[in-house]
Amino acid sequence: MKSGNTESGYCVALTGGIASGKSATAQRFTHLGVPVFDADLIARALVAPGRPALSEIADAFGADILNATGELDRQRLRERVFADAQERRRLEAILHPRIRETLLAQAKSCTAPYCVLAIPLLIECRADYLWVGRVLTTDVPREVQIARLSRRDGIDAVLAERMLQSQAPRERRLALAEDVIDNTGPLDALDATVNRLHRRYLILAAEKLQK
Repeated sequence: MKSGNTESGYCVALTGGIASGKSATAQRFTHLGVPVFDADLIARALVAPGRPALSEIADAFGADILNATGELDRQRLRERVFADAQERRRLEAILHPRIRETLLAQAKSCTAPYCVLAIPLLIECRADYLWVGRVLTTDVPREVQIARLSRRDGIDAVLAERMLQSQAPRERRLALAEDVIDNTGPLDALDATVNRLHRRYLILAAEKLQK
């Protein structure tokens, strides 16, 4: 598949470090009527009770990775995969192909001028998404990430650091992005930035259709 093209239109990948404001940014695209397909939501659906991915995770990590009701113990899994890179890769091998397949199907079915794909780990698997037309990265300084992550998830600084270290370096994300949103500012600034990017993406989508 050619870069930037699916059978339906133009795709923008939204990525960024943990706690860098991806969700707030995605919400603003949604408010503008842009379809947003979220890898995290897909992952949650994939590990629902009865789904094959959950059975594979239980086989790979042991039955104690499930709680008393048979659901995934997300806290326990998170602690394990962020403490051991091999464990993290094992989980990614189960989930990432399924996430990629679902995102591609959603993008192909989209009838809007363009869609946004929210993919937190895009940079780590960029080669799997060469069909995406443009990369948008949210960005904040590392100390802001740690403070937000600790406050949001109620975790200590050690786990927060491990979670940041599991992702691609900030410099690499910035280098591979066509567009960057500095999310350290007020929400009003984010509104204006997303509105500006929306206008740009509509133009790019229209130009793609003409080729």
